[in-house]
Amino acid sequence: MKTTILGYPRIGKQRELKKANEGYWAGKTNQKELLEVGLSIRKENWQLQKNTGIDSIPSNDFSFYDQVLDTCLSVGCIPKRYDKLKQGNSLDLYFAMARGIQNKDIDCTAMEMTKWFDTNYHYIVPEFEKEQTFEFFSTKIIDEYKEALELGIKTKPVLIGPVTFLLLGKEKEAGFHRLNLLEKLLPVYFEIISQLALLDVEYIQFDEPCLALDLNEQERQAIKSTYEKINTKFPNLKVFLANYFDCYGDNLITALQLPIDTLHLDLVRCQLQLNDILESKYYNPNTKLSLGLVDGRNIWKNNFDDSLKTIELVISKIGEENIWISSSCSLLHSPYDLDLETNENNLTPEIKQWLAFAKQKLQEIRALKGLASSNYNEFEKEFKDNKIAQVNRKTSTLIHNEKVKNRVLALNDTHSQRKSTFKSRQTKQKSALKLPLFPTTTIGSFPQTKEVRNWRSKLKKGTLSQLEYDSLIAKETKESIRFQEETGIDVLVHGEFERNDMVEYFGEKLNGFAFSSFGWVQSYGSRCVKPPILFGDVSRENAMTVKWSSYAQSQTDLPVKGMLTGPITILQWSFVRNDQPRQVTCNQIALAIRDEVVDLESNGIKIIQIDEPAIREGLPLRQEAWKNYLDWAVKAFRISASGVKDETQIHTHMCYSEFNDIINSIAAMDADVITIETSRSEMELLEAFVDFKYPNEIGPGVYDIHSPRVPSVEEIEHLLVKAKNVLPKEHIWVNPDCGLKTRDWPETKTALKNLVKAAKQLRKEDMEVV
Repeated sequence: MKTTILGYPRIGKQRELKKANEGYWAGKTNQKELLEVGLSIRKENWQLQKNTGIDSIPSNDFSFYDQVLDTCLSVGCIPKRYDKLKQGNSLDLYFAMARGIQNKDIDCTAMEMTKWFDTNYHYIVPEFEKEQTFEFFSTKIIDEYKEALELGIKTKPVLIGPVTFLLLGKEKEAGFHRLNLLEKLLPVYFEIISQLALLDVEYIQFDEPCLALDLNEQERQAIKSTYEKINTKFPNLKVFLANYFDCYGDNLITALQLPIDTLHLDLVRCQLQLNDILESKYYNPNTKLSLGLVDGRNIWKNNFDDSLKTIELVISKIGEENIWISSSCSLLHSPYDLDLETNENNLTPEIKQWLAFAKQKLQEIRALKGLASSNYNEFEKEFKDNKIAQVNRKTSTLIHNEKVKNRVLALNDTHSQRKSTFKSRQTKQKSALKLPLFPTTTIGSFPQTKEVRNWRSKLKKGTLSQLEYDSLIAKETKESIRFQEETGIDVLVHGEFERNDMVEYFGEKLNGFAFSSFGWVQSYGSRCVKPPILFGDVSRENAMTVKWSSYAQSQTDLPVKGMLTGPITILQWSFVRNDQPRQVTCNQIALAIRDEVVDLESNGIKIIQIDEPAIREGLPLRQEAWKNYLDWAVKAFRISASGVKDETQIHTHMCYSEFNDIINSIAAMDADVITIETSRSEMELLEAFVDFKYPNEIGPGVYDIHSPRVPSVEEIEHLLVKAKNVLPKEHIWVNPDCGLKTRDWPETKTALKNLVKAAKQLRKEDMEVV
């Protein structure tokens, strides 16, 4: 029996990589300093795993930005617009592809970004052309394998499998399917494998999470052909094939027949597949099984009792020597180290005893191996402690609130219905709000400067009083209102300067949530989030946002949007309790948000935005499970939004999603206005709403806020004209792709001024036509 993991967090336990990246982008540090930070993180990760006793340690799981982008560089899949950068600094090329670049010599937009399966991690979308060529361009995987060898650690290099890599990308011209490029791509993979073979690599982990999707026969055949060719060319290579986030499903027979050494199973997301495999006539007893028993995506302690029963079953069928104990997926989605959590005000000892972060998950994997083999006595105390923690969690009085449970049980259809149809509401809202054609707005947040973050830090440390803090936030809010008025924005926002994060802020004000101090996980690039720990029944005792929304509204005669995060997104972006159905937990959150919506309306807020960027993210990977999820997710949103009058306009926001698959459900949410990300895709994502004839109002994002580029008036107008050509003009809003929290003020002000100019130009042109 051996132990392994599929990958480890790479941001550093104190977010060292985030700080190093942002310093490099700002020109405050040089490339050598950035590379040294990366090397330091890798060495620390490898050494920790070695010291813990992990038998097979991954390499190439580190990334300065994104592992799919790394693969693009490895195989030379670099869009032509970056050709000028290919001969220069490879890091500048890399970051230009991720973030865009704009200087006196070059102006390139970033590559598209979207969600990594059903997680809150975002990857850079590969771009493919019909005559696409590939080459072994970046030697990162080789270099990092050598680095580990110098430490005396023979790692298991991790590669995104060639079929998954192609399926994750997009064709940028018509007339071909990206899977047709497989024969051109495979020789580059062979070259990578050859170079690793020269270094005496034993295992290579190929991540093929596309096997968790509904694949067609052509896609399954591509998987079969790929691994047969790898086996033929490299008969001594031990292929560790990893699928995660769901079962193999209809792809199981294909996976079982592959000529590989080890097949990885995500037994957290799909326990049932184990019996299917062990009983299948297609299972080759020479194929080892990697049992993904320790949850890579959540922070609850592994239940040793349950895991050991699973391990014992597999041992009885295939023998101890054919088993790996592993994480369910990469620990990329887990925080670093629970030992850092010493602040009992954030995380009480009672709740902390139920948790395991990445470092602790390594220890769990090692303990499970020991408990299932001859080292039981060595791990007996850990087993007893684990059992006590499981019992304590089941019986804790912190978790259960009968009043909340009864309120959910009392829900009926009237709680999820607006009083009138959209058409009727639209007429009343136009009369009440009196907005111009192509109304302009932003998605909610404005730049959180270093000063704003320092105020919040000082408040927490007690070096700034609540009165002093509120005075500073009021001043910042008032200045943002003046800026928006002067710029000519039609629907204003208060800027969210008081908020740390769009989910954490609400979790701090709701019962049932706990918080870590260092529980950061990567969302994309240098963007890290600290998900709340949703451990118990959720309720709202006091208003959460009314104070600052009302204050902002008192500073202007223009409408100010109330800004809330929706129930599905709070659910998806938290570490969610696993002791009751997610649907029940989501309804608890929906009722809390509903109470806030009603309070905002009663305090004079006429437009309320309930952000749901995670609704598509939560969609199950297998289509057969979609309807059940979408039914309860849409209902939860409607519960949160349906307690107001017709005149109150409800907005929602979604970003970085493929909408085609769920457009019916988005329409069923019945928000008066939806804003979506469309700029990176050149309005391509708008097509789903056009084809469907989406009935409500819509704001297709006209500039990419994840890039430091400032779009010109002409660029924005170009995108708006594309939208105007396919949507009713009276339904179109003008807005950025997403919130502006991570941007700087100078670029934000210039970009928003350009946005308003483009909208006014469109109004002028429309009047001239009339």
